[in-house]
Amino acid sequence: MIELSSAFFSINHLSDALMSLTILSVLMSLGSNRLMALVKIMAFQGIVVSLTPLFLEHHESMNFSSIILLLIMLFIKGMLIPGFMYAAVKKIKIRREVEPIIGYHASLFAGLLFILLGAFIANRLHISLPVENDLLLITAITTLSAGLFLLMSRRKAITQVIGYLMMENGIYLIGTALAKETHTMYVVEFGVLLDLLVGIMIMGIVLHNINSSYNDVDTALLGQLKDN
Repeated sequence: MIELSSAFFSINHLSDALMSLTILSVLMSLGSNRLMALVKIMAFQGIVVSLTPLFLEHHESMNFSSIILLLIMLFIKGMLIPGFMYAAVKKIKIRREVEPIIGYHASLFAGLLFILLGAFIANRLHISLPVENDLLLITAITTLSAGLFLLMSRRKAITQVIGYLMMENGIYLIGTALAKETHTMYVVEFGVLLDLLVGIMIMGIVLHNINSSYNDVDTALLGQLKDN
């Protein structure tokens, strides 16, 4: 009995540590202006988020197929998508987000507000969740909100795509918190990821064309395009 309690205690601590790392990565992404650093932060966040189901009590009975799906998810989130984005950043040769719509100090403050908002919404929803899922739901709402904020408050196309990726991580965490069956969560997640991969491939083409025409990847430049 003591061994089971200590095991549950350690699993709870590991899941809390993963959630804390996720929130830290959210705040770091809101405060960073280096595109390469943002890609690395998103790769780290993708790995942490993908590992989360392994350390939750109601996902302990994962079968072999669920573990295979988790490893595929880990590869896509932690290596494949960040790899595409790393190649895009290297190709366009632009290193910083110089003039964001909302400044970095204000963005960090917004990130702290998103944490409070997540706690408020999670408390108001009154969903019957396991104890360890309270922090998970707060982290999920924070990540989703911060991703939407990043998408709307930055000018560079690559940073906007990173915001979209962060939103997707938030959706994944919400699915992890609410899904009683692990495979149900992965069915939804794979559908979102397929759309995301297609979007990133299109993003690479758009970035190349914008950079070739204007020597920049500021999406505001698209407003200068006119029909001949």
